[in-house]
Amino acid sequence: MTNTREMVSESDIELWVSTAARAAEDKKATDPIVLKVGAIIAITDSFVITSGANARQVRTITDEIEKQIKEVGGPAPRRIEGLTDASWVLMDYGDFIVHVFVQESREFYDLERLWGDAPRIEWSTSSRASGE
Repeated sequence: MTNTREMVSESDIELWVSTAARAAEDKKATDPIVLKVGAIIAITDSFVITSGANARQVRTITDEIEKQIKEVGGPAPRRIEGLTDASWVLMDYGDFIVHVFVQESREFYDLERLWGDAPRIEWSTSSRASGE
């Protein structure tokens, strides 16, 4: 793990991960899920996996995730890969990774099956501010 992991609390990571999933949902992403992969792979704590109908929606979802994580005091991504064709965008935040796919690519790579041993983390829109 990175040295920054020591400075980041588990509750911060949980907030940022659930914020990413909600941000995707806000932009009508398909089936945002969160997998807790830290016990399986040592490079990150969680994956957020979601998809959009086309490259334009994938870019919109990616932008919204980055914006909302920043709004709750989260970090900027260390790097973003895949924006050129936007069939699979990977947002590396270090402590968690966000995968935003075009639906066909999500089905092809099937990360949910590949990481099927990882527990799914429940996140909900009910934890949002009541004013929304």
